Amino acid sequence: MTNRTVLRGGHVLSMDPDIGDLPQGDVLIEDGRIVAVQPDIGADAEVLDMTGHIVIPGFVDTHRHTWEASIRNVAPDATLDDYFVDILDTFAPLYTPEDVYAANLAGALECLNAGITTLVDWSHINNTPEHPDAAIRALAESGIRAQYAYGSANTSLADYWFESKIAIPGDDVRRIRGEYFASDDGLLTMALATRGPGFCLNDVVKAEWALARELGIPITVHVAMGRLAGRFGMVRQLDDLGLLGPDTTYIHCCYLHEDEWRMVADSGGTVSIAPQVELQMGHGWPPVMTAVEYGLRPSLSIDVVTTVPGDMFTQMRAAFGAERARVNADCWKANMPVPDTMLTARQMLEMATRNGAHVAGVEDRTGSLTPGKRADVVAVDATALNVAPVHDAAAAVALSADVSNVDTVIVDGVIRKRDGRLVADVARARRLVEESRERLLAAKEAKSAA
Repeated sequence: MTNRTVLRGGHVLSMDPDIGDLPQGDVLIEDGRIVAVQPDIGADAEVLDMTGHIVIPGFVDTHRHTWEASIRNVAPDATLDDYFVDILDTFAPLYTPEDVYAANLAGALECLNAGITTLVDWSHINNTPEHPDAAIRALAESGIRAQYAYGSANTSLADYWFESKIAIPGDDVRRIRGEYFASDDGLLTMALATRGPGFCLNDVVKAEWALARELGIPITVHVAMGRLAGRFGMVRQLDDLGLLGPDTTYIHCCYLHEDEWRMVADSGGTVSIAPQVELQMGHGWPPVMTAVEYGLRPSLSIDVVTTVPGDMFTQMRAAFGAERARVNADCWKANMPVPDTMLTARQMLEMATRNGAHVAGVEDRTGSLTPGKRADVVAVDATALNVAPVHDAAAAVALSADVSNVDTVIVDGVIRKRDGRLVADVARARRLVEESRERLLAAKEAKSAA
């Protein structure tokens, strides 16, 4: 039996240039796929009344360490240097598979609640073979669309982050690929989360890149952030090793040299920028406009909820404000007008949706409300006092709305949030993540006392 749903009468921001915006429009979903986006659709279908709502594609978070949901806000004032000690050398070694499951479940539901329908889970917590199984099980149970990026263990800062001689275990990566990701067409897909040059010996870097390419999965790596990695020239080193390619996403990029930007662009690489973390933790200025100037399509990501909020509204505003502040200051100092290329609110929304799907490798199935794509749709309540009255719908979402305004969330045609409430056992997820918090704090105290 065909399952049809029509989202009726909303202000549709399709993010598809061929369809454009519909101040009053309908979106028809059939068996999980968008089949029509038009001003008025007559169909025998369940009707969701979108009057007073802005209907957009779901947000795409292209880099989040979801396993850290159980230690939310433990490092609110941390720099990146602090993070390595306070999180990776203190909490990460204590994580059990049960902690990873709890955090990934709560973290994925947090995403859905905030209108994030696609997540790149940068999972560098694989301390045992049971850890990735737990992470993937939680993602699957949440119903989110996700790219699970298999990362290293984190049982020792010295072993895994200072010229590491330890490669991600190829046999276990192959097991995970075969057991969970035999197809690349599912709601969950796979990537490899690599540490890269500067953090690892060249033989390790080459082995991890070769493993990803053997398995036909994309690669995601942090580069050029802060004092830790800004000095490494990581992209240049990858180029020297002959490893650059279109299958690689470069995260942060705050201190890339001009030649490295060109290398990323020429190789077909993609970029993920985490603006709030970069500003707050000392990675550097979020290089959104630089990426655009090199012909790239930058995406946005959250990174760590140990230190920043977990929603896309925060990221859009952080990037928008930071880049415009930087350009305004430079132009004031030079006594010249601001350029026509100043970022716009609509560009921020595009980065959070369509660009994100491009970077996550799923633009063929999500990122815009395009007939033929899977139905990942979010409706934002535009009648709330912090959003109304609407003059510019894209600006209303990018600059005024927040998580409380996310009324409806649909992933792959399945309603995951309705009338402002998640369709999930939120109480169980919260209980599990709170129990995980208590286990981790107790283990940390016992380790300190030993």
